Amino acid sequence: MEMHFATIWETISDYIPDDPALICDENVTTWKEYEDRAARLASFLNEKSITSDSKVGLYLHNSNEYLEAQFATFKIEGVPINVNYRYVEEELIYLLDNSDSEVVFFQNSYAERIKKIADKLPKIKVFIQVGGKNPLDLKNCHMYEEIISKNSPLERKSRSEDNIYMLYTGGTTGMPKGVMYKQGAFMNSLLKTALAMGFDVPESHLDIPKTVSELSAKNMLSKTIVACPLMHGTGMWLGALVPFFSGGSCITIPQLGFDPELLLQKVQDQKINNIVIVGDAFARPILDALNKAREKGNPYDLSSLRSMISSGVMWSAEVKEGLLEHADITLIDAMGSSEGGMGSAVSSRENPAKTAKFSINPGVIVVADDGKEVEPGSDTMGKIGTSGLVPEGYYKDQKKSDETFKEYKGIRYSFPGDYATVDADGTIKLLGRGSNCINTAGEKVYPEEVEEALKRHANIYDSLVVGVEDKKFGQKVIAVVSSDLPDLDADELVNFARTHLSGYKLPKEVIFVDEVKRAPNGKANYKWAKETAEEYVKNL
Repeated sequence: MEMHFATIWETISDYIPDDPALICDENVTTWKEYEDRAARLASFLNEKSITSDSKVGLYLHNSNEYLEAQFATFKIEGVPINVNYRYVEEELIYLLDNSDSEVVFFQNSYAERIKKIADKLPKIKVFIQVGGKNPLDLKNCHMYEEIISKNSPLERKSRSEDNIYMLYTGGTTGMPKGVMYKQGAFMNSLLKTALAMGFDVPESHLDIPKTVSELSAKNMLSKTIVACPLMHGTGMWLGALVPFFSGGSCITIPQLGFDPELLLQKVQDQKINNIVIVGDAFARPILDALNKAREKGNPYDLSSLRSMISSGVMWSAEVKEGLLEHADITLIDAMGSSEGGMGSAVSSRENPAKTAKFSINPGVIVVADDGKEVEPGSDTMGKIGTSGLVPEGYYKDQKKSDETFKEYKGIRYSFPGDYATVDADGTIKLLGRGSNCINTAGEKVYPEEVEEALKRHANIYDSLVVGVEDKKFGQKVIAVVSSDLPDLDADELVNFARTHLSGYKLPKEVIFVDEVKRAPNGKANYKWAKETAEEYVKNL
């Protein structure tokens, strides 16, 4: 059995055909149905000359259709392209053109946006509309369900483990970039990483048939609900790809916006085992909802829940501790990026939570700016490099590829730009992305470290920290925060943070806002924070 997503999922569908693979509201798709619907979509794509290495854009919300379209693309040895559904016209044109997409699956709600840009996308051969009663008045536009009903399943075939899998970055440090992996290497690394983090997955892909059969017979197949978008690595990798290794099901919520009460109700009603989130942006509202339900004397039943898994941003210890008061579960804080996994922090009631402190993965190093590995306990900062999962490169960007994926002492590493220190016990403390680093009076300040210190205050809901040009300091540190206490004093907050931070790291200004803006995946919107800070300073 090849290390290829399509081949492995086909195999699983043969062993546990009647068990659920996808659940979205009341729409339950079994593994047999999942494979069959994907095969019919694949047949249509094949007829349209969409074949090996063809790029297929997925401009879709969290849904069963998203995962079916992805499976279909893998079946033809194509490359699914994750499209941010928040993108406006210019961003969509850039992504679909840069990726060389030949097909776009799009949500019906975005039909008018697609119509506006269609003539600027000459590479697109086929548009496939999900939902709605009538297809968009556009050449080569087809309805999703009609394709499935009118086409026979594509015959299965052998596939190359060298087929490319690609994930576009969020573009937090520039234009989005397509990170390329070979499927076999990616799957092997993902499986090993999942095992190291304590996920319930088989040790080898060869064990998958035996594992899924045994779990099905015992009625122990896992259910994982994805609170964050599938269009980002955290949601897709941890919410779908990892659970699928053991024949589990992926549960999605179709409506946009995060509703913690709805999420918890589904956990209770559907006996969910795992929740996938992105840091405090999701965890804190979940904790608030749990607290409110308990105060009302009607707590949620979380007895089925085994774990909550986060990646992409730091997850504060205080929120973790609050969640553990409500449920005896494992909290897995995975540190990594689209360019590779770096480490993890596992918390439970027996293992106290810590903020931004991670056990380092095998093959991970921290290299100082002078080119030397950071000595544990030295308090020296360095860039994190990982040799475990090193992408082939960025799609159509050789210069950036050479800067990020390079050899160190004869071994190829990925250096995505994250800085950290190494404690005496070998664990690492994440500081943040170097591109967001603030240079104030000659000292480097990493926003994430300051943000976490501010969020330790009981009345701070969220925070982002940026540097703004300053004649005296070069850049001065400014915090943009949201609080549940209307009259919270800025000086009080800064003095609170003083117990956790050196003086030069403290914000020189604090801006209170109703809501700290973040991307739908929970990642920081530093562009918005900087614009907010610059406007504030201008008006001082």
